[in-house]
Amino acid sequence: MGTLLKVTDLEIRFHIPEGVVYAVNGISYIIAEGETLAIVGESGCGKSVSMMSILGLIPIPPGEIAGGSAVYQGRDLLQLSDVEMEHVRGTDISMVFQEPMTALNPVLTIGRQITESLTTHLGMNDRQAEERAAQLLEAVGIPDGVRRLGDYPHQFSGGMRQRVMIAIALSCNPSLLIADEPTTALDVTIQAQIVELVIQLREQLGMAIIWITHDLGVVAGLADRVIVMYAGYIVEEAEVDSLYNDPRHPYTLALLAALPRADRRRDRRLASIPGAPPNLLIKPQGCPFAPRCQFVLDRCWSDTPVLTPTGSDHGNGHRAACWVNVKTGAPR
Repeated sequence: MGTLLKVTDLEIRFHIPEGVVYAVNGISYIIAEGETLAIVGESGCGKSVSMMSILGLIPIPPGEIAGGSAVYQGRDLLQLSDVEMEHVRGTDISMVFQEPMTALNPVLTIGRQITESLTTHLGMNDRQAEERAAQLLEAVGIPDGVRRLGDYPHQFSGGMRQRVMIAIALSCNPSLLIADEPTTALDVTIQAQIVELVIQLREQLGMAIIWITHDLGVVAGLADRVIVMYAGYIVEEAEVDSLYNDPRHPYTLALLAALPRADRRRDRRLASIPGAPPNLLIKPQGCPFAPRCQFVLDRCWSDTPVLTPTGSDHGNGHRAACWVNVKTGAPR
């Protein structure tokens, strides 16, 4: 598989009255054609804003892309004009947002919101666009698509609204779908249905997916590869099985320990991560996880670790940004 998107040293800042927010601090990654990449981390770690910056969706000012590149099929997305970026967003890269009730326009019918991209980007006439829109609704599991084109967002349940958002995102057959915590506001049963739907559509359409979430449990059966972010940094990257079976960063260890498990003894409490995330108004120095880390060394307070291959199996792409071997507690 060829490289679809290559992000290199991406830095994002926000200038607010209180100071400069160091939202994303030099992250780099690659996604291949047809691959599913999960980006995991707690709220405020930079996972969503990094994706929105790639699509030109952060307000500038107060936002600022302070450095880096995002090369998609030979073009740096960060250097495109607004007109060029509108074309990319409409046909090549689509995004499903976290809360469909706010992402959908409440005063426009579902049909109007789906057909808009079809007429704008694919040049369809009204009849062709409506036929395609009805097919898309059926494809994402909404029955009687022709009739439902005339309904408004409030006439759909939360899970159905998210299916509508997926239909809109897929309308122009993108090669990359970015899903920004699409199951967060849904109950567990509907979450599973949405994940299964995305897996089916990925297999049918062959598109690549970036799935943004704070829940490691969601991505186990979905992703090929996982990136773990903390305080604007990538702290670990690995194939999904390798990450779950052999985590190599203290933050990843802590996240996995906090997951509810069916085989957990009833007398054992869920683990929690002590402390709080760092204040992003303070310029990063040293390892951002040091104040909460059980393996912390003196070096962690002054030197920021870089993302490097770890363990004896360097060839499998498992990388971590840590000065410590978490298996032994010894310095690397």
